[in-house]
Amino acid sequence: MSHANAYPYQEVFERYLNRQELAEPTITEYRSVLTDLFNFLSNFNAGYQADHRVATLLDRDIEQYLAMLVNQREVTNGTYNKMLSHINIYFKYLFTHDLITHYPTLTLKGKSHDDLKAPTTKWLHLMPAILANQQLAVYTRLTLLLSSRYYTISEFLTPGFYQQLNTANFNTDEQVFWKEYQQFIRPLQERQHSQDLFLKQRLAGDPHLTAAGLHKYLKPDEKLLGFALTPTRLYQSAVLDFLLQHSNLNDQQLSKQLRLDPQSLNYYRQLAMQYRG
Repeated sequence: MSHANAYPYQEVFERYLNRQELAEPTITEYRSVLTDLFNFLSNFNAGYQADHRVATLLDRDIEQYLAMLVNQREVTNGTYNKMLSHINIYFKYLFTHDLITHYPTLTLKGKSHDDLKAPTTKWLHLMPAILANQQLAVYTRLTLLLSSRYYTISEFLTPGFYQQLNTANFNTDEQVFWKEYQQFIRPLQERQHSQDLFLKQRLAGDPHLTAAGLHKYLKPDEKLLGFALTPTRLYQSAVLDFLLQHSNLNDQQLSKQLRLDPQSLNYYRQLAMQYRG
């Protein structure tokens, strides 16, 4: 190697950018953004600090960095979206070249000024009515239920997730919905030979519903509910609501309940303080 990499897979990625005939200042911009991202993760993300493996990064790890850009550096919307675009192209390259097995920026979108505000938590207090609403797709209601239980879309769309889901502590409304969901999913599970929770309706080589496939259920239901059904935002608002409602709990209790590492917990606590204000 002619030099130490400033970020993982720098040499192969920048060779790719050169093949795309990008101008040198543009490639330098990519380098600056990605170096900054991985410096941040190395210093402030406990999960990445443990082994520095790019393959372990999830959407919320990238969101943590993006939130820092907004909350600490106060970048403009244009700068935010440009940096996200560079990061997205990088991870798309790694994914399509089999250097990572999942695509952590797939669900992350460019944000308008309104999107950068803390999300509403009102939907959480409407859950009994939402779960009972037969007009809503079963997958929409399950997404809302799992988000309210502090699971990310990356977690609940992962094969085998059902093995870690504890339904014993569901409340009465959630148990009623869960029975309805079981009636819906059992025939699909038998047809697809899978016990997973989000399955395609049609037979396919991979029976698991993708994030894009789930979006096809969520999008029409946004009109019925009157608010955005972006899973990452739903998860974020559920975590914020819990922090706002349980300010008496210590870090260990919060980390256990929300399944967050200390750095992620600190990020959401800071966000909750802004939201409270």
